[in-house]
Amino acid sequence: MTSLSDTTAPIRLGTRRSALARAQSGQVAAALEKVSGRRVELVPFVSEGDTNRASLSEIGGMGVFATRLREALRRGECDLLVHSLKDLPTAQPDDLVIAATPARADARDVAVTRDGTPLHELGAGSTVGTGSPRRIAQVRIRTPRSRAVDIRGNVDSRLARVSSGELDAVILAAAGLSRLDGDPLDGLHAEPLGLAEWPTAPGQGALAVETTADAPAELRSALALLDDEDTRIAVTAERATLAGLDAGCQAPMAVHAAVEGRNLRVRAVVYAPADERRIGVDVTEPLSRGYIHRNGSGDGANAADGADLIGAARDIGSDVARRLLERGAAGLLPRDQTR
Repeated sequence: MTSLSDTTAPIRLGTRRSALARAQSGQVAAALEKVSGRRVELVPFVSEGDTNRASLSEIGGMGVFATRLREALRRGECDLLVHSLKDLPTAQPDDLVIAATPARADARDVAVTRDGTPLHELGAGSTVGTGSPRRIAQVRIRTPRSRAVDIRGNVDSRLARVSSGELDAVILAAAGLSRLDGDPLDGLHAEPLGLAEWPTAPGQGALAVETTADAPAELRSALALLDDEDTRIAVTAERATLAGLDAGCQAPMAVHAAVEGRNLRVRAVVYAPADERRIGVDVTEPLSRGYIHRNGSGDGANAADGADLIGAARDIGSDVARRLLERGAAGLLPRDQTR
């Protein structure tokens, strides 16, 4: 572990090798350099999720992207990691901490096509590429005449399959497109899908900056300055909903939370994997419960007021899961112990 008191050594940020991972890690690195006054060096690693082209549901879900990086962090090969939060299982290891959740980017999905045809207007037999069970279920509802195709690969390879005509559309995260340099669409058309009718994965659009529980205080303090409280509150509720459903990262479910003044709104849907059945909850709950004073900045996980808000968000998310289960969501969900 690098000591921040050693001003000659860079802070080492572990990242996957993909263009998107390096782009979002680079954004965090630049912000960390600014607040710490230290140089930050990207250290790339290859995860099983990058090399195994099998369906994510077959190789352990989205958590496979984090395993190799976490091993490197524990061995001292880097000082911190940047993950797409939606890739992280909800069970946090005791020896690691999410030290910051920077301000969230666009949480929506986008449908990318060659000519801008809206997703719901695609013709019979059209092919829509996605590797997400949640998106597959949503495609089935939104455009029942089309066929979802299970695909893997980085953003460029997915877009190339639309450009070539192999697929009529792909579903991607808006945040991923926005973080890439240049114009990844290169003439293709992206249709944003509204969160009201097309909610997305828990944590989508948010990043998790992870380090060891015994990391130097200087590093933890610097990372705390990158934390965005509203983002942490929202994603805490979303991940608590997923955890409460006892389902893994690849479950066909969606949840999006947003802070609205002193309230937290949470919209969650569980989808049937093989038909158009779905069960939803849309609630707005106060974050007050004795926690009305909000901590304006800093580490929302450690400050007293922030911790109260995080606890309230976690309770709200757990309650949303309970309501979904009461309405029969368990009958739609596969059980997954990798959460």
